[in-house]
Amino acid sequence: MTQRPFLVGLVGTGVGPSLTPALHMTEARAQGIDYVYRTFDLTELGIAPSRIGDVLSWARAMGYDALNITHPCKQSVLTHLDDIDPTAAALGAVNTVLFRPDGRAVGYNTDTTGFAHGFAEGLPDATVDSVVLVGAGGAGAAVADALMRLGTGHLTVVDLDLDRAAAVGNDLAARYPHADIDACAFDKLAVLLPDSDGVVHATPTGMAAHPGMAFSPELLHSGLWVADIVYRPLDTALLQAARAAGCRTLDGGHMAVYQATDAFELITGIAPDAERMSKHFRSLVVESEQP
Repeated sequence: MTQRPFLVGLVGTGVGPSLTPALHMTEARAQGIDYVYRTFDLTELGIAPSRIGDVLSWARAMGYDALNITHPCKQSVLTHLDDIDPTAAALGAVNTVLFRPDGRAVGYNTDTTGFAHGFAEGLPDATVDSVVLVGAGGAGAAVADALMRLGTGHLTVVDLDLDRAAAVGNDLAARYPHADIDACAFDKLAVLLPDSDGVVHATPTGMAAHPGMAFSPELLHSGLWVADIVYRPLDTALLQAARAAGCRTLDGGHMAVYQATDAFELITGIAPDAERMSKHFRSLVVESEQP
């Protein structure tokens, strides 16, 4: 091992089955880095998510170099940080915290950069002038920000909770005043999709625990690209229907891998091999789906 050792943790609820520790540690070994990555499932530990500030203090005292932060602490962690990267501050969500040598805790968001990098890799020449985003939760907000930075001129945010969709739209409009941003209910998809370049699905529907599709496959057409952020399974019902309709597709593995590569580089200062991490990630997903 030629680099200094790193101690990293993942904090959230239900993080026990996460693929992130294996993904990070395997890449670190390939890079010659001594790297330990542990999970802290708040539910199993009996720690209320509201005590995320205490968790940060404990981790810093125990010598952790960084923490990845996931549901339900991405927003609540902000008030416990010393500095926040401008992109994460604008989103109001942090998923990576670095403990600097001077003791300061600095927050970043690699969900949004991860989607942008994954999109550039998987759909490099896709037109993004007019895009529909289905899902206005935390992941949807990160994707929406990425789409703005990718050059989307007209974004429509669709959610069952119209107020939540409007909140995401209003936040984006304030930060990207030259873009045309709308919020709509699901019943408008039949009007929106025929004239859109692409659609991004950012709800839990399609996950192994929530099978199905968030909207009718009859709305898909060959002029549309379709991106799904669900990655377990990688080949969701939506992507299968999209391919059958002649659409170009992007699976959720791209965002998952690149949020990890971006976090790895922030933590170590070393650029990982994204292709190697992607291959490993996809093998981990397949293994996790075996009976």
